[in-house]
Amino acid sequence: MDTMKQWLLETFIEPSGTQTIVVLTLVCAVGLLLAKMRFGKVTLGVTFVFFTGILLAHLGMPTDYEILTFAQNFGLVIFVYALGLEVGPSFFPSLRNQGVIYNLYGVLLMAVTYVFIILFHYLFDVSMANLLGIMSGAVTNTPVLAAVQSTLQSAYPDATREVADVALAGAVTYPLGIVGVILAFVVLDWLHPKEQEQEQEEAREAFVTEFEVINPELSGLSVRDLVSRINLHFIISRIWRDGHLIVPTSQSQVQQGDHLLILSKQEDVDTLTQYFGKREEGKDWNRPDINWDAIDDNLVSKRLIITNPDLNGAKLGSLKLRNKYGINITRIDRAGIELLPNPELYLQHGDRLTVLGEAGALSQVSKLMGDSIQMLDKPKLVSFFFGLLLGCALGTLPVFIPGMSIPIRLGLAGGPIIIGILMGAFGPRLRLATYMTNSATQLIKQLGIAIFFAALGLSSGEHFVETLIDGGGLLWVALGFFITVVPTVLVGLFALKLRGKGYPETAGFLSGTMANPMALDFAEEQTGSRASSVAYATVYPVAMFVRIITAQILLLFYL
Repeated sequence: MDTMKQWLLETFIEPSGTQTIVVLTLVCAVGLLLAKMRFGKVTLGVTFVFFTGILLAHLGMPTDYEILTFAQNFGLVIFVYALGLEVGPSFFPSLRNQGVIYNLYGVLLMAVTYVFIILFHYLFDVSMANLLGIMSGAVTNTPVLAAVQSTLQSAYPDATREVADVALAGAVTYPLGIVGVILAFVVLDWLHPKEQEQEQEEAREAFVTEFEVINPELSGLSVRDLVSRINLHFIISRIWRDGHLIVPTSQSQVQQGDHLLILSKQEDVDTLTQYFGKREEGKDWNRPDINWDAIDDNLVSKRLIITNPDLNGAKLGSLKLRNKYGINITRIDRAGIELLPNPELYLQHGDRLTVLGEAGALSQVSKLMGDSIQMLDKPKLVSFFFGLLLGCALGTLPVFIPGMSIPIRLGLAGGPIIIGILMGAFGPRLRLATYMTNSATQLIKQLGIAIFFAALGLSSGEHFVETLIDGGGLLWVALGFFITVVPTVLVGLFALKLRGKGYPETAGFLSGTMANPMALDFAEEQTGSRASSVAYATVYPVAMFVRIITAQILLLFYL
């Protein structure tokens, strides 16, 4: 009996490295179990881990402070780095078209938020550190909370209670931060009725159009000459001549009356119509249910995956696939973003290529590409840890700003996410294998954020109830709800009514700026449009980076 009692004490009660790990895993397990709860269409998700940690800390569960600090930092690092790797391959392509505009709207939303924060500082005499903690919960942006805590700790090493209060400020405002954005969308939907909504389809990177060659000046030109005569990038994937289908090479000649199936940017279709002479309107070649193999018995269409390590970082044009094998690459899917095949495009491990050609040629190209699902399942840990190393080093690099005695740092939230984005986008050009399967990425992200929330809750929950009742917590909740709803509605109305943006895109960039995937899910259910997801992915990394930097600058200005 004494042995069992001693074991229970050592495992759950007496602070030690082992006991702290046991408590952390207990908090994660219980919190993730509670995360399955839903309130209508809304769920707090992994945030339940945070509140479970707060509850155990409030009940007096002791832990080792040093172990908690390590767990909190390590969980944050692997979460934001995996997030960067996930969005990196599609981040820069998504900036085309409306991407820059979406990010400018995101910056406007952040600027309006900071105006209100500064006003609240003077009106309600709340410290800037606590207001930034309130903001981190109100916009559901945990890395900002970590950056503010790190900056405050650097300025005042002994300010343990003040650092904990910042976390509590984020904790009490986080639930309404999730719900508040959804409420703002309901308000926007009511103020901007559907009859005023002009449906705006997202401009596609790879848009398929059929043209008839009417222009007599083009007759007899080779495909290479045809493409070089106009300052647009497009690909001729098929030629119909007298009822026969031809897979063109660069030397194939076109004749007047030929029908060409062309991949281009959607925005270039009108110019290409003038160039060739006529656009065929009879068939929508962009429907997802088109059976490409049924178009011609001699040609097949197949999706191949880049798993050959020798092709990671290789230029598509350097492979000379059209001339060697007589095939055409009609689409490239990279992390969910559809890219137009371009000779200057750098291929990446995990790219999915849609290839058209004869069955024998496709078999040869498949061997060249690798096309092995099993290869994708092998983790690339060397580049992963190398990226973590660079991210942590960048995060601790001090940046001195004139007039401020303390340098700002990207921190363990900002540094790894920047390196993650760069590694995901440009790692293949350096022959670094940065691809991870979606399941592996989600596992690392969920593991990291769960450990971070568990450690954060355990380290800051001791004074939670005291702060909520006697320490101005109810005021924090009110201010946080205001910060969530009012700037979102104001900027949303500006984009919808004054700038003519569509509701799906507006909901997407607002969700991305507020770092709120639950709001994104709500918007997609409302609209049924993929445009919301594209806008979200475009804005999210930039908003994360800008908030981390600006929050630190604002805090240092008021310290």
